[in-house]
Amino acid sequence: MREPALLVLEDGTIFPGRAWGKRGRTTGEIVFSTAMTGYQETFTDPSYHKQIIVMTAPHIGNTGVNEEDNESDKVWTAGVVVRDAARRASSWRATGELEDYLVENDVVGICEVDTRAVTRHLRDRGVMRAGIFSGSALPLGADNGNEQALDILIGLVNDSPSMAGADLAADVTTPAPYVVEPRGAFEGKDPVAHIVAVDFGIKNRTPWQFAERGVKVTVVPQSISLAEVLAFEPDGVFFSNGPGDPSAADHEIDLLRGVLEAGLPYFGICFGNQLLGRALGFGTYKLEYGHRGANQPVLDRETGKVEITAHNHGFAVDLPIDEATVAPYGDGRYGKVAVSHIGLNDGVVEGIRCLDIPAFSVQYHPEAAAGPHDGEHLFDRFITLIKEAN
Repeated sequence: MREPALLVLEDGTIFPGRAWGKRGRTTGEIVFSTAMTGYQETFTDPSYHKQIIVMTAPHIGNTGVNEEDNESDKVWTAGVVVRDAARRASSWRATGELEDYLVENDVVGICEVDTRAVTRHLRDRGVMRAGIFSGSALPLGADNGNEQALDILIGLVNDSPSMAGADLAADVTTPAPYVVEPRGAFEGKDPVAHIVAVDFGIKNRTPWQFAERGVKVTVVPQSISLAEVLAFEPDGVFFSNGPGDPSAADHEIDLLRGVLEAGLPYFGICFGNQLLGRALGFGTYKLEYGHRGANQPVLDRETGKVEITAHNHGFAVDLPIDEATVAPYGDGRYGKVAVSHIGLNDGVVEGIRCLDIPAFSVQYHPEAAAGPHDGEHLFDRFITLIKEAN
């Protein structure tokens, strides 16, 4: 039988469970993901840096892990909460067990938790800080309800950093530039375009999506200057997904304004959408419990189609939805802006389209790793925008 473990929330709510993954202590912002599949891609997504993920699907680990599905070179999630951890992998693609993989990557987890109750609690109260405690990190008597021991754990959780105001892109970015050449049918041919992709936590699948369309992608660190971007002589600039609060990203916003001033076509995903909103002069705000999962309906207002999309965001852009509006920054120097996509579950802005400059972005993840492929056409849309601009 597994040894006891506790999931402790900052509001004092305690959920008992059993130790799973690495034994010890971890803290972070606790969020829930409604994805039924793709847990390996989720855990290796840098956007989950400093977050504890509650998987709402009840059975996790049955497909094990493999060497092909990682979205980065490490596991970024701070911790994992599941209901029923698979006893063994059952997939022809599996090269290992999920629990072993978590141990190897120093990820503390907890299983046999009522994840439905946790999710309902977060939905009603909002996301908050939390901690998982097991093994030597669990004080004597805590698993039996000792009040003094539990107070110690609640105190540790409340002393941990908040996600609001967190500037985390520097933690997850590439240390040096690297190039992804065109692949597939375009391998060995001249690129159809060359873009600079600024890495705030980019997923592997994103530059691959461009490369499969014949685009040469130069991925660069978050700290890059505008002069360094322009020195690559790109046809367009892409800003990736990433963790943290966009209101703390001063350097990134200044860099994006420089890109827009230079007239370079721009495409942003997730964090890149929030940065475009702020660069244009709009605000961002923290969602009560965020959007995370691979089954979120979004309306593309240009085509009138509803797409099922993958999400992972706790912040959103505060932008008028009903009609195009002049971007506030610089006395309207960037012209008019329209909301291109809307989340159908709650009306959140899921995409921005600039009407007078070559720039657009989406809040969700069209690279589909993991998730549906409904939004992949946006990579083609960016290539078209580049061709029209040049």
